[in-house]
This record gives sequence, structure tokens and C-alpha cells, in this order.
Amino acid sequence: MCRIGAIKSKKYLHPSKALYLMRSQQKGHDNSGFAMVMQDLGGMFQDYKELPVLSMACTDEGINIVDNILLADGFTRVMQWTPETNYSEDLIIETMPQYVFLVLQYPKTYKNATKEEKDDLLVNTRLKIRKALEKEEKGFVYSFWPDVLTLKEIGDPRDIGVYFGLWEENSYFTAKNITAQCRQNTNYDIVRYAAHPFFLQGYTALVNGENTFFEKNKLFQKNLYKGYLGFESDSQCFLYTLHYLSKILKWPLPYYKHTITPLPYENIVKREDRDILLKIKESLAHLEINGPNTIIGVLPDGTMFTCCDSKKLRPVVVGGTDETVVITSEVTGINEILPERDWEQDIYPHERETVVINNDLKVEQWQQ
Repeated sequence: MCRIGAIKSKKYLHPSKALYLMRSQQKGHDNSGFAMVMQDLGGMFQDYKELPVLSMACTDEGINIVDNILLADGFTRVMQWTPETNYSEDLIIETMPQYVFLVLQYPKTYKNATKEEKDDLLVNTRLKIRKALEKEEKGFVYSFWPDVLTLKEIGDPRDIGVYFGLWEENSYFTAKNITAQCRQNTNYDIVRYAAHPFFLQGYTALVNGENTFFEKNKLFQKNLYKGYLGFESDSQCFLYTLHYLSKILKWPLPYYKHTITPLPYENIVKREDRDILLKIKESLAHLEINGPNTIIGVLPDGTMFTCCDSKKLRPVVVGGTDETVVITSEVTGINEILPERDWEQDIYPHERETVVINNDLKVEQWQQ
């Protein structure tokens, strides 16, 4: 099994918290990788919340390719952060030559553009960069979105933390929402794009488990939206379904659970909302998932949630304090970073439940 974790806080936290959260669950991963998405950024990025951040790992030639694309599209560089790295031969890590995080100003032609137009621009630019970097494997672009930073790497999570200096807490690299996973794909090739968390247009998803309906999901999704591509992992389908329901169809979050793990027909027909649920079951049957899995998701407004497969075959627990709430695979992770919490208030979601955390850290349990 993989191990997943998410931290949501009222204060800015350093990603070392995510590493400690994962370290305590080390028996559940195989040292094949570590990845994280940081949202609602603090520190050096706090003053640029309205501007998109480009997160990528690439070769020197890849940087030139990206610079040319950004220049041609009219973006201008506002700030660049290249993390200092600490290489030694005993580290288990497959490094890229360059790790670059760029804060960019929108093209002048988008000065009066709507949010939807800017959102579309960022997706188109990211896809253009990805396609250009894929030629001769010049690099990887993970996210291009305001107030979001993504880091993915192959290797031992402990050594990845050492390489990027992430074990040493500081105030200039922080966020209020951090999602992380240790372990790469077990069913497919180990590539950086396959590492969870997955991100698209403000939506984040990470999964512990597998989706045995992957092919059915993939065949349906790949024609729904231009951003649904790659499919390097069966778990990417969870993100694409979340994005499709919320961003494209503009449905509220409760319908996510009803789509991926619909209730049995005999239960649906007894409900007041049976007409809606029957239409979902009929029209979106190809988005249903199967297999053992637990999902953690984050919405563009910062709302964080978790839910499970319809048989609860993968573990998950939610616990927290007045300032910080954590979702993770094993309670040992929460014990590691929030030992002072009231343990009796921990929540172990069941198979027909979605646990939701808002920006005030109010925790709700939605019954399907």
C-alpha cells in the first residue's frame, strides 16, 4: 500500500511536517519517491498569491525551451526560486539537473481578462510546455497555477528531504495546505508524472490504493477535457472526475462520492433525491471506481476532504487541534506531528462517508 497525508492549518507550516508525517508510516512505502503539493503559500511566495507559479524539473536545455515558450506567450518573470540542493553519493535519489519555481506575470493582453480566460491560458501554456519538454525527455512541468507549488522526485523520501533541505524548518518556504505521498506506482512504470498528488486547475487528489476500473474511466475521461491526459497512474482518474464534476459540471462536492461509489439501486429508490442519483448512476457510470482505495482531495477554495471505496479496504484517519487538522493513512502519522491533540476526537471515516474540512478547520462528516 501507499501512504498519503494532508495537513491543513490556520498558520503557515513548513513541508518538514509532511516529511515527518510520512516518516512514521515508512513501512507502508518502498522508498520509490516523494511528492507534495503546497497550496495557500506563505514565506517568499506570500506576496504573489494572484500570480501563477510554474513548478518544473528539467535539463538546462529544458529551461531554455520553457523560457522561449513563456516569452512568446507574453509572460514576464516576477520571481524565481531555485532550491539549494545537497548531493552526496550515498543518497538514494534520481535527480534532475534543474528544479525551478517561477512566479510569472500574466501577458499584458490579459490585463482585463476574466478568471475563466486566465484559467484557460494557464492550462494551455502548461500543456504546451509539457509537450515541448517530453521531446527527448527535457523535463517535467507539474503545475502552473496561482498560489500553488508542486515538487516530485524519485528515491528515498528521507534522502529527498535531505537533498532539498526539507528537514530543516524555516519561515520562507511554507503553506497552509500541504498534501504528500510516499511511494510511486506499483502497477506501471516509475515516472515523475505518476507520483501523487495530482493537480489540475486548483484541484488536488492523492490516493492510497488502486482503481480496477482504470481503463473504463480513462476511455471516458480522455475525451471530456483537454487537461485529462497522461494517465501514467490509475489514480489520476480520481482527480479528473473531481475536476469534471466540480469545475466543468459545477456540481457540489457531495455528488463526488455518489459518482465514484454510487449507492445500490435498492437504496437509491428509497431516497427523496432518487431522480438525481439515478441520473448520475446512468449517465456517469463510466466514472465509477472499484478496488481498494482511500482518496484525499483539495478544492480551489481550500476545502479538504477524504473518502473511501465502498468496502473500506484502505485505512484513513482524521485528527487535529484548533490550529491544524491532518488526514493520513495511519494514526501514527498524526501522533508524530500532533501529539497534543485530543485523540478521542479522531475520526475513522467509513465506506459511505465523506469527511470535509473547511478553512476555519470545521470538520464535517457527510453521510452518503
